[in-house]
Amino acid sequence: MASRPTPLSPLVSEQMRRMPRASTRPELAIRRELHRRGLRFRVNFRELPGRPDLAFTKARLAVFVDGCFWHMCADHVRLPKNNREWWVAKLEANVSRDREKDRRLTDLGWLAVHVWEHEDSMFAADRVEALWSRRR
Repeated sequence: MASRPTPLSPLVSEQMRRMPRASTRPELAIRRELHRRGLRFRVNFRELPGRPDLAFTKARLAVFVDGCFWHMCADHVRLPKNNREWWVAKLEANVSRDREKDRRLTDLGWLAVHVWEHEDSMFAADRVEALWSRRR
């Protein structure tokens, strides 16, 4: 991928720089709900490929809470107009990296689960809990 282009708007550039990488609002909502249900997990587990947002070590379940923009959600992806080619390459690389880390986790015997930021936290927790129950 080419080097980062010069931003056209300092304000937008600063907003992008301030976006959190971990413990986002959707991630915290899912964590709270799963914890309320009695499930215990590791947060940002560095020992696994991709550093899952949540890792259920006994069930070998790795959960990633993906942002719609950064991971190109089919329902919500909106590519920026400025520096479009660079952004397309950047976001496609993110998706490719997601697939690679999922493959690596599978090779290690783990199941990778992706939850979109727009998903209702209760439904996402239902899905994760069901998978956790089956894999224990």
